Amino acid sequence: MSTSTSLNEQEAREQLLELAAEFYDQFAEGDVPRMQIPTRTKSNIEYDEEKDVWVYGDRSSTRSAKTVSGAQKLLKATYTIDFLANQLEEDRSSTLRELYYLSESWDLDEAQFNTQDESNNLIEDLEIVSEVKREDFHMRPEESGAKVMGPLLLREQTRRGDREIHCQKDVGQGGYQIPNNPDTIEFLENDADFVLAVETGGMRDRLVENGFDDEYNSIVVHLGGQPARATRRLIKRMRNELDLPVVVFADGDPWSYRIYGSVAYGSIKSAHLSEYLATPDAQYIGIRPEDIVEYDLPTDPLSDSDVNALESELEDPRFQTEFWEEQIELQLEIEKKSEQQSLAARGLDFVTDTYLPTRLEEMNVL
Repeated sequence: MSTSTSLNEQEAREQLLELAAEFYDQFAEGDVPRMQIPTRTKSNIEYDEEKDVWVYGDRSSTRSAKTVSGAQKLLKATYTIDFLANQLEEDRSSTLRELYYLSESWDLDEAQFNTQDESNNLIEDLEIVSEVKREDFHMRPEESGAKVMGPLLLREQTRRGDREIHCQKDVGQGGYQIPNNPDTIEFLENDADFVLAVETGGMRDRLVENGFDDEYNSIVVHLGGQPARATRRLIKRMRNELDLPVVVFADGDPWSYRIYGSVAYGSIKSAHLSEYLATPDAQYIGIRPEDIVEYDLPTDPLSDSDVNALESELEDPRFQTEFWEEQIELQLEIEKKSEQQSLAARGLDFVTDTYLPTRLEEMNVL
């Protein structure tokens, strides 16, 4: 899949229609219509050490009209392609949720989706086989865009024309909201020294209130938990196009380490877009298990699921480095986890006056 630029509406529409034409040609030639896609399971995900991202392996599955269920999937794919092609022709957009409900108006009951997961998975299938990204289908997720605060001037393409926005001077405390397709953004001026991607809204607000973005010339990006594709794409663009170091600041638990992993290396769900979304040299600033010990942070005990997740991460190629093995083994030893905001136990300014500056200097970011 091409990951460098977005397709225009005509190119995206043509690639979708070519896929539908393949079904027709197979049928016309007396073949059973089929669609072959990579198997999207953990067992078919490989770690590409050269690119430092997750990619799909060689296993594939075939959607074939030989069976009733297979024929229904191809029927739904054909109806969805028709809908997306018309949407692009009309320069409209829709959400993944709307697609699920829109299918109820289609004239064949068999073409309608039974669940939203079914429609979501089909959109992912179409992304892979057509080599057109969801954003180029004009499909939007339900989640709201994350926020950015920092010394960055950009130009955003909107339906009302282009607009220039400074991500400090032209926004309120909430910051600049990342659009669904961040490839519509053009970077104009940048005075930042690094990007700080922050997991929780509470910590993001603390950094902004304390003026961290201004004092340290940083672009603070709120991840909002597991980050949306648009957030990961914008972070990658800031790394590649602005040459800014990226550091991830999250809670000290196995699930937050996976948030870091999705930013740095990609995820199983979107492995077909890893080169487009992942930032392999992003660094993890904390919270680290060693912080729990060094700063005597307030903690919660690890649950059984936490322990299982940590043990699983020790077998994960993304975390098979000296740093991560030491941190995970330490956490299993102390049997504790801690949140970002536990740093407030040392005062509201500790995170911006001491913790982050110290760690950023140790990492040679400052």
